[in-house]
This record gives sequence, structure tokens and C-alpha cells, in this order.
Amino acid sequence: MYTFDSRVRYSETDEYGKLTLTGVMNYLQDCSTFQSEDVGLGISYLKKRNEAWWLSSWQIAVNRYPVYGEEIVIGTWPYDFKGFYGYRNFTIQSRTGEYLIKADSVWFLFDTEKGRPIKVRPEDIRGYGAGSEERLDMNYAPRKIEVPMEYQEAEPVIIGNHHIDTNHHVNNSKYVEIAREVLPSEMEVAELRVEYKKAAVFGDIVYPRVSRTEEGYIVSLCDDQEKAYAVVWLGGTAERM
Repeated sequence: MYTFDSRVRYSETDEYGKLTLTGVMNYLQDCSTFQSEDVGLGISYLKKRNEAWWLSSWQIAVNRYPVYGEEIVIGTWPYDFKGFYGYRNFTIQSRTGEYLIKADSVWFLFDTEKGRPIKVRPEDIRGYGAGSEERLDMNYAPRKIEVPMEYQEAEPVIIGNHHIDTNHHVNNSKYVEIAREVLPSEMEVAELRVEYKKAAVFGDIVYPRVSRTEEGYIVSLCDDQEKAYAVVWLGGTAERM
């Protein structure tokens, strides 16, 4: 397992003094990128090879949101590689070892020059220790999210520079941020699932379609042809704990 320590900053918290959902995702993403940099497989290495790891899906289960000033330990490890795909777990723990966040993710290796996924080779994963760690004990959900036929349309969002990352498309956490903004503010998200379909870029217009479910909400973030960039499932309670 690769870990780094941090302390929840005021700038990362919401009006209740808790780490935001976007903050959670940023910590997880940072942990995996730190590991890649430390083993020599980071952004500059991938750019030279015209490659990138792109995210296919997230499942994030929240036991408790860390609060302002709390010391936390963020951890990650890849537990399998098959074909184009890499499978990676994440955790956020308190200093006493309490599991605050558990997460699973699926990534795929992409050839940015040819515009297609490529199979993972031994040199792509050297140093990760793949297979040395077991899969995290959590309730795994299907990667595919079934989108209801009924929905309500929310205000469109124009993709700006603040949505874009080093891959020149919308960062994975920004899709969730857009989806979260169209839901009731009093909802506390206890579990998140995201299925990424295609990349949105600067200037694109995202049309959120919001469906209510028994567990929470499904937000399909679509283009002007009704094709989804990402589908976001958010389960939780209507009351802040």
C-alpha cells in the first residue's frame, strides 16, 4: 500500500466543517498520482510515451467525512491488471486507523496519439507491486449504472478552464461536482458511483438530467445529442449527520 499523511484544510471543507465530496475525490486521485510519480511512472513519463491512465468508473463509500483540522492517512494500491484495465482500491483513515472512506476504481491505459485504449504491459506497471495486495473488503457494486427513463432537466453547464486537467479534458471529480450542484444541498452523500462514458473538453455544454431513486439520485451528464459524458449515482440521506 502507498500512503501519505494530510490534515483537512479549511479550504477543503463545506459549510458544516466537513471535507467535501470533491475534496475526498481529490485526495484519492492525488494519492494515486503521487504513487505513480514516486515509482517513475508519472505524468511526464506518460506524456513522453503518448499515454495516459483514464478513469472508467468510481465507487466511493463514506463511513464518515473527515472534519476541519483532522489528521488523515490516504492510501491506495492496484490489485489487478487485465487487458486494457487496471483495478485500484483507496482508503482514507483517521490517525487511529478508523476507516473513513473506502473506494474502488477501474482505469484504462490510453494511447493519446492514436486515440484508443492499449493493453497494459509489464513496463507500464513496474514498481506498483500489483498482485501483492488483496482487494479491499467492501460491498462492490456493478460498474454499469442503469439510467431511469424519467428525469428532470437542470440548467446546462458550460465547460470552462477550471474544469480541465493535464489530459486537456474535464477532470473526473469535476463531473461529480457538476452533478452535486443540481441536487438538494441538505443531502449528505454516503455512497458515490460514477461511470465515465466520454471526455468533455473546454467549451462543451453539459446538460444534466436528474432522476430520483429510492437510494438517492442518478444524474446523467449529457451532450447536445443526448449522449452521456458521465453517469453519476449518489446515495445518501436528506439530513446532515
